[in-house]
Amino acid sequence: MLDALAIIAIVERGKADHIVNKAKEAGALGATIFHGRGTGEKEAQKLLHIRVESSKETIVILAKTDDYKAIFNEMVAAGNLKAPGTGIIFTVKVSDLVGLHQRDDHVFDP
Repeated sequence: MLDALAIIAIVERGKADHIVNKAKEAGALGATIFHGRGTGEKEAQKLLHIRVESSKETIVILAKTDDYKAIFNEMVAAGNLKAPGTGIIFTVKVSDLVGLHQRDDHVFDP
């Protein structure tokens, strides 16, 4: 997994398991889910006139750059992330990845 992206989605609490299951069906090998609380709820309500739940789940999935698009698209569909107030999703390029068996031969050079 030399070229990797982190797919990061922040969704309403209770939605992450369903989204992760769909991501796995699309090829994700696993995911990490963090529980948290958003801080922009009141500002979003004033600006967008929508109710935003402050309890959140953050999903992080590592994927090969060549394989991420199907996973990303399935997560968008499963979480209905194009609808206002349902969450956000984005990717971040991953570098210096250590700890996955796919990268055992990688030498970290700080």
